[in-house]
Amino acid sequence: MKNLIDSANLNQSPEKYQVCNRCVMDTSAQDIRFDSNGICNYCQDFEHLLTTLPLSNPYQRQFELEKLVEKVRRDGKGKPYDCIVGLSGGVDSAYTLLKVKELGLRPLAVHMDNGWDSELAANNIQTIIQGLGVDLYTHVIDWEEYRDLMQAFFDADVIDVELLYDNAMQAVNYNLACKYDLHYILAGSNHATEGMAMPPGWNWFKHDVRNIWAIQKRFGTKKSIRTFPTLSFSRYVWLRKGRGISWISFLDYVEYDKPKALAFLAEQYGFRPYPYKHYESIFTRFYQGYILPKKFAVDKRRLHFSTLIISGQMKREEAIKDLQNIPYPDQQILQRDIEYFLKKMNWNASGLNDYIQRPGESHLSYSSEEPLYRCAWKIWKFFKPITSALK
Repeated sequence: MKNLIDSANLNQSPEKYQVCNRCVMDTSAQDIRFDSNGICNYCQDFEHLLTTLPLSNPYQRQFELEKLVEKVRRDGKGKPYDCIVGLSGGVDSAYTLLKVKELGLRPLAVHMDNGWDSELAANNIQTIIQGLGVDLYTHVIDWEEYRDLMQAFFDADVIDVELLYDNAMQAVNYNLACKYDLHYILAGSNHATEGMAMPPGWNWFKHDVRNIWAIQKRFGTKKSIRTFPTLSFSRYVWLRKGRGISWISFLDYVEYDKPKALAFLAEQYGFRPYPYKHYESIFTRFYQGYILPKKFAVDKRRLHFSTLIISGQMKREEAIKDLQNIPYPDQQILQRDIEYFLKKMNWNASGLNDYIQRPGESHLSYSSEEPLYRCAWKIWKFFKPITSALK
């Protein structure tokens, strides 16, 4: 297996390589620009975003939090729950559930099992659920359907295989919000640890159901996918505007320092950490730690670390040192994950190596809702200043 671990399919010229002098974003981001001091547009834009957010003021943040809690509580009267909290087994979602419960709300915790949960994730979920005494709904995806979809995405050579999980996860949360007539999904996301813009080409439009079905139709072996939950762009807009369901980055409303939050969860609830963001899933760990850097020359640690650097939660020197290592806890775990992936996907080592060596393909090579989204986004940006002025 050594050739699988050591091989790389890089797409940038070493002569043109440059890394930001403030964060650790580099020229693997296609649209990166540097000023005369070697500072990139990514950290500059993110820093500006942080200063313009009304929730950056602690007093305003507390005021907005109290308003949000009151709205959630009022909307949930007479219902078994008043909000949905997605739970992955990672620190962000666990801390969100903790704070929501502390504020006196009645959340339904929702987890989606796509067959790739790590044992550590399962233990963390059970630990926090039992410790907080909240109900948990787990949606288990049909593995044979999901594997066929994943295989189709691998055969298509598109970059965002995680589009499948991300879209289905949102669909499950919105479906449950509809079932219980709830209007608030409180997500474990925030600008302080993940607000830096994703470089173009590093992922794909997450509501592109048309792209999912086009790829499955072209490469899938199953004639129909019957149980896989999906959320199209049009349904997403209807749920947000028609049903009034809000997907809220809850951690923007509280003081959130990720290392401190992790330490508290570990001490009070026996929560066990992961080395990098989203590594609670075995596939996400393998995808971000092996497939992305090897096949697409994308190391998402740069984006995650840079966000933490600019928000004051990580030293640049620490990030540079960590980036010198492979994006895995250690080589042994990587080897184990390769073997697990091969067995679970019914692949062999040569098949994985062939996949890594093939060039990537654009999602736009297949039918897509992305052009519709871009058009809607332009229209919304055009009319937003007008509607704001009329208020």
